[in-house]
Amino acid sequence: MHWFKLVFTDNFTRTFKLASSIDKMSSKIQKIAVFTSGGDAPGMNACIRAVTRGGIHHGLEVVGIHNGYNGMIDGEYAVLQSYQVGNIIRRGGTILKTARSERFRTKKGMAKAHAALKKHGIEAVVAIGGDGTFSGANEFTDKYEIPFIGIPATIDNDMFGTDNTIGYDTALNTVVEAVDKIRDTADAHNRLFIVEVMGKDAGFIALRSGIAVGAEAVLVPETDTHVDSLLALLAKGWKSKRTGWVVMVAEGDDAGGAFKIAEQVKEKFGHFDIRVSVLGHQQRGGAPTCMDRVLATRLGVGAIEGILEGRSKVMVGIVNNEILYTDFSKATKHHKEINKHLLELTRILS
Repeated sequence: MHWFKLVFTDNFTRTFKLASSIDKMSSKIQKIAVFTSGGDAPGMNACIRAVTRGGIHHGLEVVGIHNGYNGMIDGEYAVLQSYQVGNIIRRGGTILKTARSERFRTKKGMAKAHAALKKHGIEAVVAIGGDGTFSGANEFTDKYEIPFIGIPATIDNDMFGTDNTIGYDTALNTVVEAVDKIRDTADAHNRLFIVEVMGKDAGFIALRSGIAVGAEAVLVPETDTHVDSLLALLAKGWKSKRTGWVVMVAEGDDAGGAFKIAEQVKEKFGHFDIRVSVLGHQQRGGAPTCMDRVLATRLGVGAIEGILEGRSKVMVGIVNNEILYTDFSKATKHHKEINKHLLELTRILS
């Protein structure tokens, strides 16, 4: 009767129909699992919390799978209670642990995972991870009937079907804080720092953090790096008596990374005082930012709603501030393009 009273407009009518469909689906699915896979990302814990409490809110039993696909195969399952995910929203890493699994790539591994899921009565699975996680889930659901919904959690922000991935904003802020400190010593000693950040196939971290710290140049995998152009830029800056330099490099840049670039610069400009700083895995850690906590929460609840609507083989994302579901095949094969306007900004401001 309560829902019937809400049916006054087209919008409310759609809300009524959605609520009805969720109630209908929830009577079919009663037990779900959630796991984290691949590289860790700040905000994974916030997402586990949202999936757990969102599922419990809809009357579902939520099971946590430890150690990614390996744990799925080996039967590392434990029921999650609401109190167990209290206060984890602020923690980095993942309480469920994570791993990359070669065994899950095999027919035998997938068969064992399916048998374990059925043994524990799992009727749907929420996978928190990135490209490799969703590729595995896509292949698994082609063979077995258990629905999977993915939540994008990777600091690289390279998933198609969402404006941002969980962990990206925190990683950016980690890089900016580190490079701001590096800039102080660069200015104090008139040094050139070549800073390498994560991004094997995508330069989103290097590009945005490079703009934020005022880097003199940003080198990313999406564009060809012409070292001669970089050398010309440095020569121009030297003549203008600029002091303190920062060049941001994504690890997957085609010039070979920070150390190789430093060697080439040293050959041309022996008078430069050059240092290389590889920020490494500190970009994966730390407490998630407000943006990542909210994003993880919205996506976690969005995954539960997707399951209750009968969705499978999709990644839940947010595009233009709206929840969007994208097929795994598109999310993993259609790589997000880098913003060419932001690249041009780095050239203008250098």
